[in-house]
Amino acid sequence: MNKLSSTRYWKQGQEFLGVKYPVISGAMTWISDYKLVKAVSDAGGFGVVAAGNMPTDLFIEELKKLKDIKANFAANLITIAPNYMDHLNACIDLGVDHIVFAGSFPRKSEVKIAKDSGAKVTCFASTESIAQRMIDYGTDALILEGSEAGGHIGHVSTIVLIQQVLFKFPDIPIFVAGGIATGKMMSHLFMMGASGVQMGTIFAMSEESPAHPVFKEKYMKARSREAMSTPQYDSALPVVAVRALKNQGMDNFGKLQLELLKKLKQDKISRIDAQYEVEGYWMGALKKAVVDGDIIAGSLMAGQSVGLVDEVKSVKDIISDLVTDAELEFANVGKLFE
Repeated sequence: MNKLSSTRYWKQGQEFLGVKYPVISGAMTWISDYKLVKAVSDAGGFGVVAAGNMPTDLFIEELKKLKDIKANFAANLITIAPNYMDHLNACIDLGVDHIVFAGSFPRKSEVKIAKDSGAKVTCFASTESIAQRMIDYGTDALILEGSEAGGHIGHVSTIVLIQQVLFKFPDIPIFVAGGIATGKMMSHLFMMGASGVQMGTIFAMSEESPAHPVFKEKYMKARSREAMSTPQYDSALPVVAVRALKNQGMDNFGKLQLELLKKLKQDKISRIDAQYEVEGYWMGALKKAVVDGDIIAGSLMAGQSVGLVDEVKSVKDIISDLVTDAELEFANVGKLFE
């Protein structure tokens, strides 16, 4: 009998993250706070606190609280955020064990600064070439996030990234994200070589998530096809695509792009300032939806896995159900080889 179980497949992710289950709750601005990260850690998973555009003093408070309870967590730093370097320095000063660079791609010197502090570094890879560059920079692990994910996304699907990156770089821990919401899918990703998985949408729906009840209600009723990606109207204003549920907030972003492109052509604004306005829009729109419950004008960032999530559960139950279903699938696959 060829018995398959998580023991073999989860080992690398467990050791790298220092957790019982190599399940990462991805960083979500206005959502991934101390309470949610603690709940994920308490349940045996790995939480990631979102720095976003958070004032540095508040970010430090979040880090200190998580350090005090000895939670297993990472700090997610947005490389294009105004407070980015202050956030990085705060992580180093407090001895944060794991740092995840996001938003764009860190410089080699920034990866070195983080590693020299003793932290394990994880970087996102949205293409094969970026994966190789991050490895050359010295990252300790990669997150492959396909375009099915919510929030800021790349242009390549998870299924293609698995073939381009996961299969090509077997010697570095690689965590897969984008479109994942079931234990059954988790098990197959582990069998393909993933060290772990990262999920966002399913944890945004948890009881511990600070998201407004109206926001969660919208998620529960949403279909996968409703989580749409924003277009870039003109290369003169490079914008990172955002996947969210279509509403007036998405339409308003289109209007903002047109206004900024007009200002750029008239030399009334620099490209950098225009890009900051774009990011500022998303931060504000996301707060409207998550904190204030404005699901009309706010940003309902969600991955396509939103169509797989239809109830609010505790983080403990979410992780327990994922693990149970994954183990069951390992057993089912094992029977095929008997």
